[in-house]
Amino acid sequence: MADKRKMGLAVAQMGPVHLADTRAMVVKRLRDMLAEAHGRGARMVVFPELALTTFFPRYWMEEREAQARFFEATMPNADVQPLFDDARRLGVGFYLGYAELTPQGVPYNTAILVDETGKIVGKYRKIHLPGHDDHKPDAPFQHLEKKFFQVGDEPFGVWDTMGARIGMALCNDRRWPETWRMMSLQSAEIVVLGYNTPSLNIHWPEPVHLRMHHHLITLQASAYQNCVWAAAAAKCGAEDGFHMIGGSVIVAPTGEIAAQAVTEDDEVLVVNADLGLGDTFRKNVFDFARHRRPEHYSLITERVGPGAALPRNLIE
Repeated sequence: MADKRKMGLAVAQMGPVHLADTRAMVVKRLRDMLAEAHGRGARMVVFPELALTTFFPRYWMEEREAQARFFEATMPNADVQPLFDDARRLGVGFYLGYAELTPQGVPYNTAILVDETGKIVGKYRKIHLPGHDDHKPDAPFQHLEKKFFQVGDEPFGVWDTMGARIGMALCNDRRWPETWRMMSLQSAEIVVLGYNTPSLNIHWPEPVHLRMHHHLITLQASAYQNCVWAAAAAKCGAEDGFHMIGGSVIVAPTGEIAAQAVTEDDEVLVVNADLGLGDTFRKNVFDFARHRRPEHYSLITERVGPGAALPRNLIE
C-alpha cells in the first residue's frame, strides 16, 4: 500500500504568454503539463500566477479595458473547463493563478485550489501587492498591480485536501515572513504559489543576479523556518520582449532544493514529497508551542512601518 504521508507534488512552469495568445492556446499548454505530471506520478500540480494571460500589469491602460481583456468573471468558465475535466479524469488536483473579477466588480489577483475531483476547494486573493498605481512613462515598463487589483479580503488560509494540509500564496507574498508563519501556525505541510517576477527592477538599480538569489533564498529559508514543502511555479522568459525570471522550484522542509527548472519554457518538475519530513523540525527546533514567545512579538501587528525603539528598563 502506498505511503499515505507521501504526495507526488509537481510544479508546472510556463514559458512566455504573449498578448496575442488566446485562452485556448494557454489552456492547451496547461493541459499538456497536467497530463505529463500525472504520467510522472503527480497528484497535485502547481501552475503560475496569472497563468491564463500575459503579465498585463506591465501595460498602462484603464481598469475597464484590463478587466475586459484579462480578467475572469467566472471560474471555471468555458475556456478553462477542459483543464478541470482533465483533473477529474486523471485524478490530479491543481493550483491556478488568474485575474478575478467578482460579481460585485471587485478585481483581485487570485489563486484557486482544485482537488482531484475537479472541484474548487480553496481560494486565495493576493495580499502583498507590489508596484505602483501611478503612470511612470519614463520606466521601461509598468508594474501596476496596485492599480488593477484590490488587496485580498481574507487572511492566509490552509485547506485539508488530497491527503495534505495545503496553504496558498502569490508571488510577492513569498518575500514576507508573515505569509509563511500564518500558514505554519495553521499546521500547513505544503505551501504552493505562482509568480511573475520581472528580471529588471524598475524602482531601483538592483543587479540582475540578485533577483534569482532573493527568490531562492526566501523560499529555502521560509520552508525551513516553517517546516513546510514549498512549491513555486514561474511564468517566465520574454513576454513580447519583457523578460521574467524562471527558477521554478520545489523546496523541502530541510531548506534544500529538491527540484529546480533548468529552462525558461514550459517545464514540469515532480517530487515524491514526504509530508512527514517537516515533523522532525516541528518537534524540535521549531516546536512552536514550546519555544515561541508571542507576548514579545506584539510590535509586529501594532506597527506597519518602522518607528522609534521601544522604551527599555535599565539593567544593572
